[in-house]
This record gives sequence, structure tokens and C-alpha cells, in this order.
Amino acid sequence: MTHRPIIGVTLDAEQPGGYSKLPWYALRQNYFAAIVEAGGLPIALPHHAELAEAYLDEIDGLMVTGGAFDVDPALYGGGPAHQTVVLKSGRTDFELAATRGALARDMPVLGICGGEQLLAVALGGSLIQHIPDSMPRALAHEQPNPRTEPGHEVAIAEGTLLARIVGRARMAVNSAHHQAVAAAGDGSMVNATAPDGVIEGIESTSHRFALGVQWHPEYAVDAADPLILRAFVAACR
Repeated sequence: MTHRPIIGVTLDAEQPGGYSKLPWYALRQNYFAAIVEAGGLPIALPHHAELAEAYLDEIDGLMVTGGAFDVDPALYGGGPAHQTVVLKSGRTDFELAATRGALARDMPVLGICGGEQLLAVALGGSLIQHIPDSMPRALAHEQPNPRTEPGHEVAIAEGTLLARIVGRARMAVNSAHHQAVAAAGDGSMVNATAPDGVIEGIESTSHRFALGVQWHPEYAVDAADPLILRAFVAACR
């Protein structure tokens, strides 16, 4: 049997109500299923920033997931928070500690949606706090149709890790975000853009595999989406 690398997957956190009368963790099943399908062994990582290094000792790769919240603008010099900004400080503290720790070890990192934005910040980049205000002519990046369908296309930049993985110049992607990367940090680069110019992916140029995509490849909206998960798991192996 082929060895399955252990992939640490960051959880979302919710306040009491719905599933439990106490605070609870949650994550869509397709994040885990996509990793299993790609040959990995996913495990969930609770939010204990002080244990980030201990978790990293036990895993082979880190997936930073998305969620309906934002990275604190104070972490990237973004100025006052836009009125739409929603924070989950405990989650962000843990994800930033884990991501920085993984990058320091050159452990493979895959950031998805909000995870791509967090990876960008960890690499020294900055974010647009609210696309409709900063780019009034932008596409509907909170797509009105289901997330199981494409919202728009992206152009893949030549010569990037992402281009080597997907082997094509364009992809159809789903879109569920009101923020985006404003600028990639030093040592990283943009690998995908939407037709309106919004940055849709970034990657480190100084790590073995540190890749972020603004869409959700775990839905496999495009035939190339599973290739991203497979490449990530292969790097972890």
C-alpha cells in the first residue's frame, strides 16, 4: 500500500448555536474527501497557537482552509477595518503560527480561499478589504450561483508552479470571497488572475511548495482542480 502523508487541515470555529450550545469546530466534508482522493491522510487541527510547532512535528503538510471571516488588517498594515470585516482571532492566530512554522520548515502548504489570503499575509503580502469598494467594476466574486458551479475563469501565469501543476492557461473556478490579495510579498508571486484583474492565486518563489488559490479546488468544478490536490499531497510525500 502506498504511504499516505499526513495532512493537517485547519478547522473553522463557530460560536454557540446550531450544532451545539457550546463553541464548536466545523469543516465541510469535501475538504477531507478531496485529500483522501488525492492520496493523503487528513487530520483536523484545533486552534491552539501555542501548540502549532507540536502539530507540525506530527504532519507532512498543511492545508489552510477558507471560511466566512477575514484576516485582521492590523496583520498586514491594512489600516482601519472595513465595516464588512469579520474577525476570528483565535483561528487566525493559530493558522498564522502554523503557516509561518510550516514555511520555516519548508513543509508544503496549500491555502484555499481565505487560506490563500492568510498565506499571502504570512509571506509578507497585503489584502483588499472589500472588493466592491476598492474595485467597483469587479465581477461578482460572491457568485450568485451554487459553489458547485463555476463563477468565472482565471488566467494562469506562465512559468509558475500552478501552471506546471494544471498544464493549462485558463481554468473555470467557483468564487466565494469579498476580499482578495492586493499585493504578493517579496519572495512570492501572483499565479492566477480573474478577467477583472483581481488576484486569484499566489505562490512562494523561495519554498518547495507554498501555493494559494482563491477558489475551492475541493469542489472539482474544473477538471484541473484535483491536480492541485494531487500535487500538494505528492509534495507532502
